[in-house]
Amino acid sequence: MSDIEEDRYHDIRPYNDEEVRQVLERLGQSFELHRALVSYRFKRYPQWSQRLLTNMVGWQLRRHFAPMTTVDAFQGWLKDWITALIESTTSDVEIHGLEHLEQARSYLWLSNHRDIAMDPTLVGYALVASGWPTARIAIGDNLLSNPVLADLMRLNKSFIVKRSITDRRTRLKEFQKLSGYIRHSLEEGHSVWLAQREGRAKDNLDHTDTAVLKMLSLSGRDDRLSFPEVMERLRPVPVLVQYEWDPCDVLKARELVALEEKGYYEKAEGEDTHSILLGMKGQKGKIRICFGIPLTMDEMQDATRMATATDSAIDQMKTLFPVNYAALRILQDDYQLYQNLNWQCPEDRVLPVEALKARCSEEPVAVRIRLLKTYAASLISRSGLIQE
Repeated sequence: MSDIEEDRYHDIRPYNDEEVRQVLERLGQSFELHRALVSYRFKRYPQWSQRLLTNMVGWQLRRHFAPMTTVDAFQGWLKDWITALIESTTSDVEIHGLEHLEQARSYLWLSNHRDIAMDPTLVGYALVASGWPTARIAIGDNLLSNPVLADLMRLNKSFIVKRSITDRRTRLKEFQKLSGYIRHSLEEGHSVWLAQREGRAKDNLDHTDTAVLKMLSLSGRDDRLSFPEVMERLRPVPVLVQYEWDPCDVLKARELVALEEKGYYEKAEGEDTHSILLGMKGQKGKIRICFGIPLTMDEMQDATRMATATDSAIDQMKTLFPVNYAALRILQDDYQLYQNLNWQCPEDRVLPVEALKARCSEEPVAVRIRLLKTYAASLISRSGLIQE
């Protein structure tokens, strides 16, 4: 990246190699980070030992960080940790579709969005496991209120989407810069991961937001490019990240019920960080990461058509897990919902009905039903019914 380009995007881009040493020294001295790692790895140890363990973790981090001078070195260090995390919280990981793409090209990975940190982490894992380079990752500035988290994410090739700006003119200016950075990254040979919408699809209904696509098209303004001409240069590829079990399912159900009943939901302080940790540490069962084929010019004539094509591609890559069938069975048997929906479960499937019930047994009825609808969403939508 030229000095001019770097200066233009300095406030949103990931850290570069020249900045790695300074950032790692800062993290090596961060008591907050060390304490968080102790809480994550040694939470069952007695309280009196926490201070000692925090000091030991800090010393170990500084030792690990000492030889690192590049982003690639930092990501190489993360690789083993991420691999261990995924292996300990999943029963299986399937990777599909990369064989149909050109490894030498850069792509815009236009992904569904279910988990704050694990979605891009799993896409990165799939790429590395298949011999591909990692991608740059778009993240909302709402996640960066914690400076330690901001440092870790920007070291890991994350760049910032300034969603919190309320002034319309400033917001448009920032989105035009963001669009330019994404296009610039792709032209430099760096693939980019971008969620298809702002915020997670907490109801498991994956719909591309046309506002995201219109933001991407802003990079063509100076060249007077049409919407399909801009998109052709970005080479968007629909990507599916599918979880059998969602560690944040109850939290999401509570939020959706609050929105339905009150019309609003106020996040508690640190809630995003809590969701990130829960999504990382929680058991996810089987994971599928599926890469589609690049969208065609005909599918990208305008934002609406492109959103429809993206949604269709993501939906076609989905499979149905036993828990999806179990959720619909409980809705029908216990709550007399969707009685007019006939469905056939494959004979070889053992449905985790009791496990699913136990997952939300302590929640109010409204939250239980919302959680079950979320797990049954793919099965219900394929039958042409979204809600009853």
